Amino acid sequence: MHKYILRRLLMLIPVMLGVSFIVFTMMYITPGDPARMMLGETAAPEAVEQLRSELGLNDGFFTQYGRFIYNLVVHQDLGRSYKTNVPVMTEILGRFPTTLKLASLGVLVAVIIGIPTGIISATKQYSAFDNVSMVGALLGVSMPNFWQGIMLILLFAVYLGWLPASGFSTPKEMILPAITLGTSSAAIITRMTRSSMLEVIRQDYIRTARAKGQVESVITNRHALKNALIPIVTVVGLQFGYLLGGAVLTESIFSVPGLGRLMVDAISSKNYPVVQGGVLFIALTFSVVNLFVDILYAFLDPRIKSQYK
Repeated sequence: MHKYILRRLLMLIPVMLGVSFIVFTMMYITPGDPARMMLGETAAPEAVEQLRSELGLNDGFFTQYGRFIYNLVVHQDLGRSYKTNVPVMTEILGRFPTTLKLASLGVLVAVIIGIPTGIISATKQYSAFDNVSMVGALLGVSMPNFWQGIMLILLFAVYLGWLPASGFSTPKEMILPAITLGTSSAAIITRMTRSSMLEVIRQDYIRTARAKGQVESVITNRHALKNALIPIVTVVGLQFGYLLGGAVLTESIFSVPGLGRLMVDAISSKNYPVVQGGVLFIALTFSVVNLFVDILYAFLDPRIKSQYK
């Protein structure tokens, strides 16, 4: 197990290098001058040129990228924000807990809705509940998060006045962002749970348990669900990683002071270090979540644990 974890951690190195190169390239070729945006449109050309020289923006692409990787590897330095002159890592660590909380609440909403709905749909296949839940899952996958968030604000904040339209400091303020972020994942988890459960409940050992007179709830929860968890856990882990990055629009709609909103502001102001650092941090978190899911397999299926050994 330890060798497997070490090997997966070493695999993160080329992944992070690839992500950093792609993001750095995209920011480099994007039109716009960060120095001009920092100083304003009325700034003198001499002042803009001096600032570009101070920031190293006049150097070639590979020189800038090499300097970025060197500072990251040797000094663990992601640079300083062009806007606030604060270290990028400080800004990311200050915002990431909010994004992590939002993504965790979104996954919680998705699991609470998705897994029970998928189990009931599988055990009552082709029933009215199954048909309605599958239509709902299709709608959940199809609806864009930003449109759903705006509709929820109009309904619950503007018309009914039950919930606040923005913020993330109180439990009431967390409800709408969590629902907006979690419903699309709930639809995916529902479909995967239903598919996995249908495959398991048709196995011979399930029929044997029924023939022995075992209670249906015990068959579903103890025998079927436990053996159907591998693909469900995979989807939940992937969705958690996606929600960390997908929180960008949700945070913007509900004015949540998280990492996603920080990156949106950084992109609009050509704040290269913040964008690069934010994307790298999300990619690292996503990879760690996938590693955790792979390790969790060993506790769900003893056969996988034996392969690790």
